[in-house]
Amino acid sequence: DDPPPPADGRGYTDLPLSTMRKVIASRLTQSKQEVPHAYSSISCSLDNILALRKAMKAQDKKPPSLNDFVIKASALALREVPEANCIWDEKAATPILMDDVDVSVAVATPDGLITPIIKAAHHLRLNEISTTMKDLAGRARDKKLLPEEFQGGTFTISNLGMFGITEFSAVINPPQACILAVGGGSEQMVAPASAVDDYVEPEAMVKTTMMTVRLSSDERCVDQAVASRFLAAFRAFMEDPLSML
Repeated sequence: DDPPPPADGRGYTDLPLSTMRKVIASRLTQSKQEVPHAYSSISCSLDNILALRKAMKAQDKKPPSLNDFVIKASALALREVPEANCIWDEKAATPILMDDVDVSVAVATPDGLITPIIKAAHHLRLNEISTTMKDLAGRARDKKLLPEEFQGGTFTISNLGMFGITEFSAVINPPQACILAVGGGSEQMVAPASAVDDYVEPEAMVKTTMMTVRLSSDERCVDQAVASRFLAAFRAFMEDPLSML
């Protein structure tokens, strides 16, 4: 039966849900109802990555995208803090630490978000991550992904920086324990790295491009101490891109 029209007579349009959007709605509702979300944020400088990309362009080399660096930094940070690379086993009511770092990356399609997986991302070079991501994203939008290419994963990244979003919170993708919400870079005035005092004279401040990321984590698997260690490792890699080459 058709739903009754609004009592005040306003016009409306029913938007039928695709099968994919029904699944998304069900899983996200379940996640917010059943998974104890905790949130931690950190900001990191992008200056060194931007300088490296500029230098590569000057040598007529195609540089990895910022998102490629985010994927690589996340994978390496998960190797340093393996406790964050886990899933929650609902039946056994226990966390399971995963050996490989399989990074799911949220991709927007007309039918909704889908998360193709870059498998064993910690073993891939930046150019391999770049090529793999372009292939997966293209086939995701064309609805040509195989089930095993988007089902599973141990950690998810959702990047809205290209839409001008500075920071946001993402909903965990069960049974994974973590999802990293990535905002865009913005220029800020910060204290120089050499500063030792809390107070810095205004003229001593330096302009830098900063990016804020927020980790949503399942408190049953990843407590705030583990989340903090992961984010610190992530920032260290992002601010030293040569360590990722």
